[in-house]
Amino acid sequence: MARKPDPRTRDRILNVASRLFQEHGPDGVGLQQIIDECGCGKNVLYREFGSKDDLVVAYLDRCRQEGADLIKEATWPLREDPVGQLIAIVGAVAERAATPGFRGCPLRNSLPSFPDADHPARRVIVDYHLARRALLRELAERAGAREPRTLADKLMLLIDGLDASGPILREEGAGEAAVALAKEAVSAAVEGRQGGLRRAHEPV
Repeated sequence: MARKPDPRTRDRILNVASRLFQEHGPDGVGLQQIIDECGCGKNVLYREFGSKDDLVVAYLDRCRQEGADLIKEATWPLREDPVGQLIAIVGAVAERAATPGFRGCPLRNSLPSFPDADHPARRVIVDYHLARRALLRELAERAGAREPRTLADKLMLLIDGLDASGPILREEGAGEAAVALAKEAVSAAVEGRQGGLRRAHEPV
């Protein structure tokens, strides 16, 4: 009788794989390295995940959830203030980019490893970014922006820049600059909502 998956074993493998994938990228890590660091047998790893692709998808899905939690934590206190929420999202990403040891958005960093549009790992990455863009557009519409799609795209570009270059430019005030640019973009798109801008989240 086949053994059932063990959540504790699965988490241990995923924790090790997540650290290695973040340090070296999915392409730079072999299953044997994960097995050696976990101290588990190959049969145990395959019992829990089935393949390296399954393990990578689980890693990316965890990253997706962490990204979603970051945005939820930043926006929930401002749930009645869509203008403030828009700024808070950029502020939260800026704060994360300034965190020592942050290597850039792990989903964005993993994208080049999966050029096939139908690869399940790429779908996780693309769906994550499309969902974030849709959220920004929804908030822009609620805030009364004249061109919600354009505002959402401007903020997405700021976020992408922070995810890509924030860790490199953290000492140069990249996060503060991104938040200031976000405020300018929102202010230009939304009239009569300066109160929301004053309540917006600022990076520490």
